[in-house]
Amino acid sequence: MTTTIKIDPVTRIEGHAKVLLDCDAGGRITQANFCVNELRGFERILLGMEAHTLPQITARICGVCPTAHHLVAAKALDNCAGVEIPEAAKLLRELMYMGHVIHSHALSLFVLAGPDLVFGLGGDAATQNIVGMAQREPELTKKGLRLRTLGQKINEVIGGRGIHPVTAVAGGLSFAISDGQCKRLQDLSTEALALVQDLFGKTRDLLLGLFDNNPKLLSQLNIPTWYMGSVNSNGGLNFYDGTLRVVNEEGVVQKEFQASEYQDYLVERAVSYSYAKEVYFEHQGAEHMYRVSTLARFNVIDGIETPLAQAEFEKFKQRFGRPCHNAVLQMYAKLVELLYACEHAVELSQTPAIRGTTRVEAPIRAGRGVAHIEAPRGTLIHDYEIDDQGIVRAANMIIATQQNTAAINESIKEGANALLTNSVDSKMLNGIEFIIRCYDPCLACSTHAIGQMGLDIEVRHNGKVTRRIQRGSHA
Repeated sequence: MTTTIKIDPVTRIEGHAKVLLDCDAGGRITQANFCVNELRGFERILLGMEAHTLPQITARICGVCPTAHHLVAAKALDNCAGVEIPEAAKLLRELMYMGHVIHSHALSLFVLAGPDLVFGLGGDAATQNIVGMAQREPELTKKGLRLRTLGQKINEVIGGRGIHPVTAVAGGLSFAISDGQCKRLQDLSTEALALVQDLFGKTRDLLLGLFDNNPKLLSQLNIPTWYMGSVNSNGGLNFYDGTLRVVNEEGVVQKEFQASEYQDYLVERAVSYSYAKEVYFEHQGAEHMYRVSTLARFNVIDGIETPLAQAEFEKFKQRFGRPCHNAVLQMYAKLVELLYACEHAVELSQTPAIRGTTRVEAPIRAGRGVAHIEAPRGTLIHDYEIDDQGIVRAANMIIATQQNTAAINESIKEGANALLTNSVDSKMLNGIEFIIRCYDPCLACSTHAIGQMGLDIEVRHNGKVTRRIQRGSHA
């Protein structure tokens, strides 16, 4: 006999989802499904749109990670036009993106997962939230929220808006920064770097304390997979550009390729239980489960080209090994990446070349535009087919969260078996939710597949159900 445990909804993530756990007669979890309940359908919405509007339209996919979609869409149009954008535009786009990474990672660490770090997995549900966290750790909360604001302000100065930026266009940027804007970017970046250095030790200690108090999170969640992420020409961490590198479970490089070649290696598959597709990496006739994420980036890169983050990256490798397969350590990797984003933002803001020409002619023409970027949650790919009238005729998006779906399911299953006791208690449920938060799933972004739309209609009379009509998969 199979018993199903349902967690609905999963809290403190971007979007709405539920978890279904199937147990055997002995109480062991045999299957876990992370079910995304939303359908956005942007790949269909884009059909018939004028291609030059893509950077603005795709930014509306999500209010948490709009800059990732905004910039990757602009990069895809650059590639379709066959142009190399000016150096100043590239530097400013990258600086805008560092602001986005700062905002997103700070949100994940100090708002979504912050209560787990402060209260542990056994905290009271009534206080295990940002309000309770502000009462318990007011300085940490205030500084974490300020860091998120600084990232958003950097994004706003260059993007024109903090949410749903508008300035990246085919051929570069729609404006050149002024003296005042340049000074503003330097001030914001400098404050962000000082603040993340102030927060780093406390946050790291909270993370390690959570692991010490819940040793099964580290001992029983090591799930070997393949990994994919971007590397620059030196093999270093790069969010904005670079080559896609894939390593196997042993950390051995299996492939390096350009985003335009993704269809040769990535296999997408719709599933019945969720609107998010699963994606596998095909290599030598076999399909492999793989991950994209902070942890994936740490497993594929050779190093980090800012000194403070590189020193912490070395400590991470010494402490947890490489490749590291434990999903919960994505939070630790995120903290190091946050440090890198602040360091790199300072470097970029102080580079004189950002004051140069920011746009070249990039006429929209018939062809295919493909590009990728490292979204905070992992590799993001946009692929457009454009006709000779500049109209979008086909669109595909490979989202980080959907690439992680299979691994999320496996992590939930192993985590549930590690945390499950004789009864389903709040600590177990909190633990499963924490494991999911370590992937920082963005569900609005991930739901573009045509899945099976569940529908449950109840007909009632005098408060009693007289008829129930169901369509699709329901728990």
